Amino acid sequence: MEEFHKVRRLPPYVFEQVNRLKATARANGADIVDLGMGNPDLPTPKAIVDKLCEVVRDPRTHRYSSSRGIPGLRRAQANYYARRFGVKLDPETEVVATLGSKEGFANMAQAITAPGDVILCPNPTYPIHAFGFIMSGGVIRSLQVEPDDGFIPALERGIRHSIPKPLALILNYPSNPTALVASLDFYKDVVAFAKKNDIIILSDLAYSEIYFDGNPPPSVLQVPGAIDVTVEFTSMSKTFSMPGWRMGFAVGNARLIAALTRVKSYLDYGAFTPIQVAATAALNGDGSDIAEVRDVYRKRRDVMVDAFGRAGWDIPAPAASMFAWAPIPEPFRHLGSLEYSKLLIEHADVAVAPGIGFGEHGDDHVRIALVENEHRIRQAARNIKRFLSTAAKQPNNVVPLVARR
Repeated sequence: MEEFHKVRRLPPYVFEQVNRLKATARANGADIVDLGMGNPDLPTPKAIVDKLCEVVRDPRTHRYSSSRGIPGLRRAQANYYARRFGVKLDPETEVVATLGSKEGFANMAQAITAPGDVILCPNPTYPIHAFGFIMSGGVIRSLQVEPDDGFIPALERGIRHSIPKPLALILNYPSNPTALVASLDFYKDVVAFAKKNDIIILSDLAYSEIYFDGNPPPSVLQVPGAIDVTVEFTSMSKTFSMPGWRMGFAVGNARLIAALTRVKSYLDYGAFTPIQVAATAALNGDGSDIAEVRDVYRKRRDVMVDAFGRAGWDIPAPAASMFAWAPIPEPFRHLGSLEYSKLLIEHADVAVAPGIGFGEHGDDHVRIALVENEHRIRQAARNIKRFLSTAAKQPNNVVPLVARR
């Protein structure tokens, strides 16, 4: 039977191959240290859970909620932007609640994309940045660049070689998967370029609060006039360890927010009201919960970099996010990230995310998520050390079948 048109446009889901292998290994009794999916393991802070429990007892909160977010929640997000970034937002017209930043991106794509529209998107990047637009009929032009002096020239090439002219540019810093961080000067240059060329900026700032070196990542909306062309997406999943609660936001340009709000009004009734009230309490808190989460990830990062380095796998220390973007060790690089990820499950009982799943330019890396405690991270390092030692002495015993043919 022929697949549906939109399904045909999507590539095979790379991560599913790793997930199947991981499930099989566990079924056979293996103790897999899972550093693959970016699924926070920390519990949601007690005060947030208590607020949910308090509100859920009121039967009036059990009815349909507000798709764009209850007023108090939108005000809380606007106040957060004022405190954190010095950015003033109108909670009535420039803030909308989303069911996580992923849903926000996908529905924004539905709202603004016409068939054939060109989107400029970093590669590698979080999959929804590209595939939300592909499912909406758009065309992706990849940018294999870091947020440095090469970015604007890459944008200029993207403009020259795109017909029609690109509609939008995706930004994601701190980046998932690369953990790269952008500066405010970088954002100033990008905003000037977008305004000059009439391009929308869509910024994913989901990891704004997970940073380690004392310099909080900026928002592109801090650039004067950026709101004329920009919408930014944030999430409470990582900041407050609330991934299953599905609460995020889109903020910025009123016309774009109105378009997203209208699409959402046809698709959902918003998050459960008690979740929205609890999220409001979290945003209005004193920031101590955020600092505790940040400290946990910092300690895990330091343990991972040290322990993996001692095991023989040198990994650059990420400055932000809950991920490390790890180059595949040279003896295995020719295999590509998917086969290397399979090897780690089969021979080291460690799961990571293959870089190819974030775009073809990520195939010489894997993403390591800091979602296991320090003890488990050290266990993963010991397993990897044994694997690398065995591979050096008996390479034929660890080469995957696909590479032997």
